[in-house]
Amino acid sequence: MDEIPRDQLTGALRRGAVKKHVAAIHVSGKLTLLQRKLSNVLLLNAYDTLVTQTRHRIDARTLCLMIGYNSNDMETLKQSLRGLAETVAEWDMLDEKGQQEWGVSSLLSYAKLKAGVCEYAYSPALAEKLHDPKVFALINLNIQRRFTSGHALALYENCYRFVRTGSTGWWPLDLFRRLMGLDGSSYYESFKHLNAKVIKPAVAEVNKTSNILIAPEVRRQGRVVTEIRFKVKENPQLAILDIDDGEGMRHGPVYARLREHGVSDRLARQWLSTHGETQVSAKLDYVEGRSNVRSKVGYLAAALDGGFGAEAEAEAAPSSARAQRLGRILEAVKARTPTQRDADRRLFQSQLSDPAARADFERHGWISPLNATRVAAFWEEMSPGLYEGLE
Repeated sequence: MDEIPRDQLTGALRRGAVKKHVAAIHVSGKLTLLQRKLSNVLLLNAYDTLVTQTRHRIDARTLCLMIGYNSNDMETLKQSLRGLAETVAEWDMLDEKGQQEWGVSSLLSYAKLKAGVCEYAYSPALAEKLHDPKVFALINLNIQRRFTSGHALALYENCYRFVRTGSTGWWPLDLFRRLMGLDGSSYYESFKHLNAKVIKPAVAEVNKTSNILIAPEVRRQGRVVTEIRFKVKENPQLAILDIDDGEGMRHGPVYARLREHGVSDRLARQWLSTHGETQVSAKLDYVEGRSNVRSKVGYLAAALDGGFGAEAEAEAAPSSARAQRLGRILEAVKARTPTQRDADRRLFQSQLSDPAARADFERHGWISPLNATRVAAFWEEMSPGLYEGLE
């Protein structure tokens, strides 16, 4: 992965937050975690010229770095851009004269990748709404990089703008499912499933990760839950994320080690902010101890982004039956969406009762030596027939 010096980030990209119109927030529920982060960074990049320019450009590698996608795989970026172009934005709001206005538009009118540059555009009507300074929510990019669940980030975006009023107000469950991108799913028609699989995990991650604290409340008709709202208040322990630019991290020993390996200033501070010095130091110890790694920076990026990417793991795996089996596992992991991969890791980790096994999985991900047998069994259950044809 090529390093991107901080001084290459210009204009709006130097900001730490993006003004995101509440109308846009309400319609982006069906986006994956990667697409949601991508949408915010594209808006941040274009914000200053939203209504004066019809086209916007950003270096593709800078784009990947800012959404925390440290990979040269442009195919995944293409798929995410395609998803934004295919997602419909709908707004229903009052204009300056108090008249109701309804509108619909694709989130991106077009996007293209050429010569390492991403070019994209918004429809004029949506660009006007996105740029409206009167009604917006500040989406902090330092915070958004910390999210590992698309549902949690969607819930954060929809709750953050109510931090001053203290409550989101009552949402009918049908509307809430739309905001979470779950409309059309019969499974989540059941509040029991919705609460266990979406609401509780998303609330827990928002409270752990972001600068707000939220608590759900429900209304019932008889025994049936019909509406939900969220109490919202500032998280005093993480409020510093709104203004913290990572300046203090430059004085630590782990930052110095990253820089010695050629990691850019911005990326080093992003990793330390997202993962913490302890975890980054542990990954550095592991990478520095391997002699067969061609790119220590690339391998470290893969290690920090969820337990090693397929290329890095294949580079480290031995030529054996286990390597063949691991190859199948990595293919299955790669085929999953970012949100699904996060859920897979959480599910597997929840099954580990031994502290040493849990620590080894946190350190090495799916190539964890102590958990090789468990990993193989887990993925065989997840994907029956995954190992067919292997010795």
